[in-house]
Amino acid sequence: MKKIGFLSFGHWTPSPQSQTRSAADALLQSIELAVAAEALGADGAFFRVHHFARQLSSPFALLAAVGARTRRIEIGTAVIDMRYENPLYMAEDAGAADLIAGGRLQLGISRGSPEQVIEGWRYFGYQPAEGESDADMGRRHAQVLLELLRGEGFAQPNPHPMFPNPPGLLRLEPHSAGLRERIWWGAGSNATAQWAAKLGMHLQSSTLKNDESGEPFHVQQAAQIRAYRAAWQQAGHAREPRVSVSRSIFALVNAQDRAYFGGSRHEQDQIGFIDENTRAIFGRSYAAEPDLLIEQLRQDEAIAEADTLLLTVPNQLGVAYNAHVLEAILTQVAPALGWR
Repeated sequence: MKKIGFLSFGHWTPSPQSQTRSAADALLQSIELAVAAEALGADGAFFRVHHFARQLSSPFALLAAVGARTRRIEIGTAVIDMRYENPLYMAEDAGAADLIAGGRLQLGISRGSPEQVIEGWRYFGYQPAEGESDADMGRRHAQVLLELLRGEGFAQPNPHPMFPNPPGLLRLEPHSAGLRERIWWGAGSNATAQWAAKLGMHLQSSTLKNDESGEPFHVQQAAQIRAYRAAWQQAGHAREPRVSVSRSIFALVNAQDRAYFGGSRHEQDQIGFIDENTRAIFGRSYAAEPDLLIEQLRQDEAIAEADTLLLTVPNQLGVAYNAHVLEAILTQVAPALGWR
């Protein structure tokens, strides 16, 4: 059994070929797709955060809205770039969204990836400390957030407050108990996956990671997952870790599917550079008739290792089509693989 959800980047463009032509479209359609996914029996609705882009960028308002419109489905991010975040403000926003959703928030965070602008986090008022890289800064912000989510008091109360205070040091409010144990780290390397395990964060591994061995993407990703689980066990955490992988997977079941994805050009891994020094490997996409798709997915070692699969959706094709994409996987592919 696997949890199966969707991951949307929330792309929008004013092009007449797009079903998602404005930021309002992207936000409202994201909510509607989450509602549709829950009705279909999917397990998760996740959203990617990008700044300075025609994509989703303000996750907590969206997560709160999705939480208010749904009852069962997990809701989350994959991922929030912590280089841009004030951990204190973020802890309040995350606590509020989780309370609205009834404790269903699965918050994916990371040190971030190359963005649309150069050092965009500087425009948000952040800069690395002396001797620190921007990645170090992102991880530092993450550790501050984790500490805040424990819910322990740390701020000295005013001796003459406007309203009565509870005794002792004060914490941020609203606090959502249990959210600290539902934080995920988006790791691009084996080392950061192991670092996340030591801190008790779940693992999100996408279709992009550092090319550390020259092996096929799914083989490297499976090795990353195993290294993460070993580090988790060594850290001695009492609870079980969770691992998600994301994939572009399309079951070709009608003429529209074949028109959109029948001629996919991304059936092999790709190699690129995410910065001047980091060689990365990009995982393949899957698009085939259900019987063939099932056999292809059986060979993906990383999917086999993970407990959660996030299906990246082409959100600009509209809510109805993306609901169809999810339904085809849930009903025609997942049962044959033992995921349902």
